[in-house]
Amino acid sequence: MTKHAPSDSTARADESRYVGTWVTRDGYVRHELLPGGRYVEARGSRKSAYRGRYTITGDHIDYVDDTGFTADGDFRDDVLHHAGMILHRER
Repeated sequence: MTKHAPSDSTARADESRYVGTWVTRDGYVRHELLPGGRYVEARGSRKSAYRGRYTITGDHIDYVDDTGFTADGDFRDDVLHHAGMILHRER
């Protein structure tokens, strides 16, 4: 069975569910998922430690930072699980 890439409208709908800021409980790591598929990651006092693009398919997120480094994560029950971290939506 061949898996097909989501249509642009499906990808945008997936993305729009998760746009916003996601933060660890201690506030040290913050992912700001911007509309249009860009993100900014803050770490501690570094407000822009990493920048890049992201794509969301269903509840899965793939990151590619501007240096080419890749990472991914999954949204479960409105919690982002990414690289051993748990990030909650900032309200």
